[in-house]
Amino acid sequence: MADRERRMFREQVLTYAYILLYIALSSGQIFFNKWVLSSKEINFPFPLGLTLLHMVFSSVLCFLLTKVFKVMKVEDGMTLEIYTTSVIPIGAMFAMTLWLGNTAYLYISVAFAQMLKAIMPVAVFILGVAAGLEVMSCRMLLIMSVISFGVVVASYGEININWIGVVYQMGGVVGEALRLIFMEILVKRKGLKLNPISVMYYVSPCSALCLFIPWIFLEKPKMDALETWHFPPLMLTLNCLCTFALNLSVFLVISHTSALTIRVAGVVKDWVVVLFSALLFADTKLTIINLFGYGIAIAGVAAYNNHKLKKEASRAISDDSQQTQLTATTTSSTSEI
Repeated sequence: MADRERRMFREQVLTYAYILLYIALSSGQIFFNKWVLSSKEINFPFPLGLTLLHMVFSSVLCFLLTKVFKVMKVEDGMTLEIYTTSVIPIGAMFAMTLWLGNTAYLYISVAFAQMLKAIMPVAVFILGVAAGLEVMSCRMLLIMSVISFGVVVASYGEININWIGVVYQMGGVVGEALRLIFMEILVKRKGLKLNPISVMYYVSPCSALCLFIPWIFLEKPKMDALETWHFPPLMLTLNCLCTFALNLSVFLVISHTSALTIRVAGVVKDWVVVLFSALLFADTKLTIINLFGYGIAIAGVAAYNNHKLKKEASRAISDDSQQTQLTATTTSSTSEI
């Protein structure tokens, strides 16, 4: 009994450690990217180039871990048809999300960008309804209204609002919503379930290619003309490694807990980013209206997550019930034979 209690205690400690690691890495990566893009010491205002480096680094590291050192395994089931119809759109939307989201940091504060991200469930739901994956209901309409109202109030309380940054951030939100829709289609309609490492293995090269093409035309000429930018190799490697470690931490949290835990941890991370950014960056000026509106939006996000998890639980129970009935029918038929 004592050994069992010690094992359970170690597992609980390990689980909390993974959750804290995810929150720390997710928050730290946001602060790290903001510092790299806006810091005068580094002077690297190229969000497209930074995102491209992340994807190239992730592609190389995924290949080394899965094919060379074979520390991790890529799940089977990928076909050319699935890759062209699902993985490529997911990779393109992932590239769009990271590019536009990082670009927004050049114009708006980290805290305000995080507040605008709270509108994500609304974009996912609207696109889900359009794709036939979601059904409009009075309850969901109320939840979406609460989230939207909270984001509007938070935006109204922003002192130094920059509409260019808002447009970039909203573009990143739409890209992420489309990515999630394509992921759901990949799972529901294609029947393929991949762990985060497998997803990054397939998606990262595609995202890198999608970023490389606009980088040649949009940022490379600027980098050639502006000779004052500087990015130390050690800092570059650390930044890319932090991005990859974040994706790995998501895998660890999900594998040791549940979807609910990662969503709750995500809400905690959002508040950590909003509050700590006010201490770390001079361009962040939080107001009571900011925090009040963001609090309303987060309450709506929590209600949305709760609704989704209940829906997933009821679907799982329904699937188990159908499987049990099928097994009973098969057994009965066998007995009659």
